[in-house]
Amino acid sequence: MIVVTDLPSIDEALARVLEHVRPLPDEEVAVADAAGRVLAAAAVARVDLPPFASSAMDGYAVRAADTPGALVVAGHSAAGHPSDATLAAGQAIAISTGAVVPDGADAVVPVERTRVAGAAVVVEHVRPGENVRPRGGDIAAGDAVLPAGAECGPAQLGALAAAGLETVRCARRPRVAVLATGSELRRPGEPLGPGEIYESNTVMLAAQLRRAGADAVVHDAVADDADAMRAALEHGLEADVLLTSGGVSVGEHDLVRGLLAELGAAEVFWRVAVKPGKPVAFSTRGSTLVFGLPGNPVSSFVGFELFVRPALAALQGAVDPRPVFLPGRLEVSLQRNAARDELVRARIGDGGLAMPLRGQESHMIARAAHANALVLVPRGDGELAAGSSVSWLPI
Repeated sequence: MIVVTDLPSIDEALARVLEHVRPLPDEEVAVADAAGRVLAAAAVARVDLPPFASSAMDGYAVRAADTPGALVVAGHSAAGHPSDATLAAGQAIAISTGAVVPDGADAVVPVERTRVAGAAVVVEHVRPGENVRPRGGDIAAGDAVLPAGAECGPAQLGALAAAGLETVRCARRPRVAVLATGSELRRPGEPLGPGEIYESNTVMLAAQLRRAGADAVVHDAVADDADAMRAALEHGLEADVLLTSGGVSVGEHDLVRGLLAELGAAEVFWRVAVKPGKPVAFSTRGSTLVFGLPGNPVSSFVGFELFVRPALAALQGAVDPRPVFLPGRLEVSLQRNAARDELVRARIGDGGLAMPLRGQESHMIARAAHANALVLVPRGDGELAAGSSVSWLPI
């Protein structure tokens, strides 16, 4: 039996989030400090790369027309110390990898294809252009090294530096206020009283925020007291993003949504057809994005990956901020949920084979710590058989 629900799907809820996101202002960032940042403008090469014709091998720079043959060694070109000689017919210049190919030469013979004979070197045949890296062969000065919206990883930073860029324009990092709510919460290390638990969500969320390129400001957990919570929420609303955990369900002490409304936040949606994480709420006040995540830690983790991380990427100008699911196959069968798409914690093995973990309840963060993937199980009747194709999100 198919259960009809009017709750938005994951994709519908995410689309509503992204509709309310505008990229943050950009700033100049040193290339050396731009790891994980998103370019707000195209980064343009300042020089040809390479900036001169250079050797791809240790060997001898020659005129291809003189090969094969015995050539007079007329000098040496080393990296950073080019030869100022112009190669004449019948001559060769010893050359190091990366060194400038001297004027008059049009090829390089690798050293292993040569032998020294007194003052001469005997070289094998080479074709024009062989083992020569042409000037601008990688990129020409004035061309875009990376487009706007590109994320700067290690390879991208290397390319930017090689092209002579000292700084780039990047969107400002989002400032995110993180607030856990609940009278039962205590800091790790403190003694626990009856009914109390350690507050772990802000530690987890702050780590997720750092990986998403945001600057997290973690506030002290606040009890289920309307006045105290109102003051904490009002403070948090000064950030680009306010991220709360707990207090968004339907219990007597779930105060967050009502207090946010009192403070002028407009609720875009509350609850999504997803398991875990159904009670997730999303609001805005001015340009501030407000995510109310459930208090159960796995629900909070999943809600962040599905909705908060894409919003942070969009704030930083990412071209496509949506989660990237990869293809895989189920190692065992899984029962489907009739009303909600489910994100199952799993280990991904060779060939994208997904093995769900035991213990999928939303409070089981210790079990979830062994997962490296969230496997998407679409809503529906029956089960997905072992070997079925699935999509999974790396975590």
